[in-house]
Amino acid sequence: MTHYRSFETERLLLIPTSEEDAAFMLELLNSPSWLRYIGDRNVRTEEEAATYIRNRVTAQLERLGYANYTVIRKSDREKLGVCGLYDREGLEGIDIGFAFLPQHEKQGYALEAALEVKRAGIEEFGITQLKAITVKDNVASQKLLEKLGLRYSKQVQLPKDPEELLLYEFNADDLPVDSQE
Repeated sequence: MTHYRSFETERLLLIPTSEEDAAFMLELLNSPSWLRYIGDRNVRTEEEAATYIRNRVTAQLERLGYANYTVIRKSDREKLGVCGLYDREGLEGIDIGFAFLPQHEKQGYALEAALEVKRAGIEEFGITQLKAITVKDNVASQKLLEKLGLRYSKQVQLPKDPEELLLYEFNADDLPVDSQE
């Protein structure tokens, strides 16, 4: 079995999402903010969640070496949300994304996890351009993307999605060499 990178911050562990996370992913995929801002993935059972992980997460992890990470609080090992780097259909380049259970929002976990995923993407996976998409009314996500250094670019539409999304972009090549940490 191939070993994939995990990451650590002051408060968090970021572990590649696996089928062992099916119950957690089922809860997250059906949480109010996921349904409102990301969309219904029609995952209603743990088995469907395991299939979703196998097809959407594990397949990309095996292909690229990175994908979705389950964000775990170190102090009590509770699963809080997800953050990752995604090769998303209809979006040229790599997308950084995040989602947390409602009880773990607005505590700085998403920013802490996303900063580490961004760092790993640039420094460890050699990704020089990051993109992110969000719906127009997800102001909290837009603010977090701006804190990550991504800037609004334009509106886009993904295949099989009627909603126009806001596209944010970051280019590591635009940074002065001494500011890349």
